[in-house]
Amino acid sequence: MTAQGWLQIAIILALVLIAAVPLGGYMARVYAGERTVLSPLLHPLERLIYRVGGIDPAREQSALAYTLAMLAFNLAGVLLLYGLLRLQGLLPLNPQGFDGLSADLAFNTAVSFVTNTNWQSYGGETTMSLFSQMAGLTVQNFLSAATGLALAVALARAFARSNAAEVGHFFVDMTRSVLYVLLPLAVVTALVQVGMGVPQTLVAAVTATTVEGAQQTIAMGPVASQIAIKQLGTNGGGFFNVNAAHPFENPSPLSNALEIWQMLLVSTALVFAFGRMIGDRRQARALLVAIGLILLAGVALAYWAEAAGTPVLAAAGIDPAGGNMEGKEVRFGLSASALFAAVTTGLSDGGVNAMHGSFTPLGGLAPLFLIQLGEILPGGVGSGLYGLLVMAVIAVFVGGLMVGRTPEYLGKKIEAKDVKMAMLAILILPTAILGFSAVAAVLPAALAGLGNAGPHGLSEILYAYSSAAGNNGSAFGGLSANTPWWNITLGIAMLLGRFAYIVPMMAIAGSLAAKTRLAPSAGTFPTHGLLFVGLLVGVILILGGLQFFPALALGPIAEQVQMLAGKTF
Repeated sequence: MTAQGWLQIAIILALVLIAAVPLGGYMARVYAGERTVLSPLLHPLERLIYRVGGIDPAREQSALAYTLAMLAFNLAGVLLLYGLLRLQGLLPLNPQGFDGLSADLAFNTAVSFVTNTNWQSYGGETTMSLFSQMAGLTVQNFLSAATGLALAVALARAFARSNAAEVGHFFVDMTRSVLYVLLPLAVVTALVQVGMGVPQTLVAAVTATTVEGAQQTIAMGPVASQIAIKQLGTNGGGFFNVNAAHPFENPSPLSNALEIWQMLLVSTALVFAFGRMIGDRRQARALLVAIGLILLAGVALAYWAEAAGTPVLAAAGIDPAGGNMEGKEVRFGLSASALFAAVTTGLSDGGVNAMHGSFTPLGGLAPLFLIQLGEILPGGVGSGLYGLLVMAVIAVFVGGLMVGRTPEYLGKKIEAKDVKMAMLAILILPTAILGFSAVAAVLPAALAGLGNAGPHGLSEILYAYSSAAGNNGSAFGGLSANTPWWNITLGIAMLLGRFAYIVPMMAIAGSLAAKTRLAPSAGTFPTHGLLFVGLLVGVILILGGLQFFPALALGPIAEQVQMLAGKTF
């Protein structure tokens, strides 16, 4: 590790905070229906969308109606995207002449993009037509991110309101998320990326003559427009197979810094927006401190492990002072690769600029563990905030048990039914990850896809299901996942991680909205101070650590011990 590396990390994180504060205030006004700087341009279009869709923006929905509308909308998204991918060979803008996807791959991909996971069992430049990339995948990048934003805003309203039967209108929140937040940011940052060298063209490929005189076909396409929303919406699905390690997706250290900034921007701003919506910005700062501490710990672990190198390199006569550069781009180096890995998994982005499976065992443990914590650091767009608030509900419940008082959070009494729903939501992740991993570890059809044996192979399995159930989408590397077993089971894990979590979370929102919001009293446990920050961090780490530690001990931890003894897998 170097001072220069840490300085790069600090500058990027500082730029995120500088931009997130005003963006959070802007988002709070957007979701309150207030006038913003973009209203003169976008409000007529917003009203037209409501008129065409038959939506009354003044008529709000209960938590149940909101949830049903969300589920119906996303079901339609899965079916439409599945049909588009299956019929790809018959649709326009297919200059490469790609056939439609197989049934299991189309199912996996449709579920992946609708759930904001963007797991890719295919190579984009060799599988997807330009029409599929634009009309299918890029569109869902916007809609899945907007779904997460809408749900987080609904939960924020539940905390802010008192004795309310409604939490907002799903389609209104969706429309505002796309029009006022995601689309303007995507347009601006896509243009910046074009200026940095990212292609934006309908030309599918160009032919170049190499220095040896051979002909090489170089895939191109509308890359910048997809990469912009891929990062802003914490989608992570790359236009090319190697994602942000590809020079057309991420050509320079400057573009790499921009992509990290994009990943963190909206999720961080949403926490500030939450503080404004509930009328207490101190609560937002406390949440950011808690998640910031864990995220920085993940960055430090990955950076330290990669900078330390390996005994195997030293034994081969390679200077370990250079660190472990295997699987990393030289133009980014160790610090930017470690930060990208921690951010993309602390969120639910899934884009990668280095191959996590080529990290040292402890370096690979960091992104794996960050996913398993629930991706709330600050998490996916929207999903990170509502996941963090569910953790906060558990934290105040634990605090209430310690002092013998009824737990209370943001003026709302946390009762037994709220805690039950919170625990049901939290149990989804370990059930999907550990359940599917246990079966895959003994099933020949699953084991056939592994690229490595021993603990590294187990890490590949754990990472795949963690990434799917956590709606992350990044891959550890080494796993050949484009088979019926992996496509179908990973798709099911994605559905569980997204929607089986959302349903109990929205039940909590409905319960909280109906309660009276109480003023703080002398006996109220303050949730804006360092004591609560420590409690929240402890709950997050214990819930993640205790559930997954046995599996991690058999995977990356066991591999680290054997690596120190000179054995690799």
